[in-house]
Amino acid sequence: MLYQIPSFLLDVIVGLLGGACLLRLYMQYHRVPFGNPLGRFVFAITDWIVLPLRRIVPAVKRWDLASLIAAWLLVMLKFLLLWLLVGNLGRIATLPLVSLVGLMQLAISGLTALLVVYAVLSWIPGASPMLLDLISRLAEPLVRPFRRFIPLIGGVDLSPLAAIVVLQVIAIVLGNLLVFAYQLTF
Repeated sequence: MLYQIPSFLLDVIVGLLGGACLLRLYMQYHRVPFGNPLGRFVFAITDWIVLPLRRIVPAVKRWDLASLIAAWLLVMLKFLLLWLLVGNLGRIATLPLVSLVGLMQLAISGLTALLVVYAVLSWIPGASPMLLDLISRLAEPLVRPFRRFIPLIGGVDLSPLAAIVVLQVIAIVLGNLLVFAYQLTF
């Protein structure tokens, strides 16, 4: 219990802040405008860490590396705090690798949530057109490859479901990789 509660709280905090950094990266890569409420929220909660990093980490083409590194640093801080809590800093050298796997897990979770919201909003006839357009611009690159192979069935697009299944398989692989990385550290 003394580990589970801080672990949960750190998961929530880092999930929100790190996820927002990754969403900022993803929105900038796809050139989604930030003038909407979601974009303003993402900027508001990530500027404190991304803007200082941007002074030393330049963007590469459309990739905002400062946002990516900010998310990675947040995940690394989470694992460091958890390791301090259990008193195991014996293999601190593995922290960047474990954090990288944790960052990939966070990205997969965020993309899965995006696809779930996209699917639900596509079923709601009175959904906000502005919100639906924003979510569609973010989700379309993920489902487009599946649409080439999966036809509409009874007028229902199953490509978001296929993308979610693939993301969950990747999440399982990453989870097992993280367990392996944990075994290296303990």
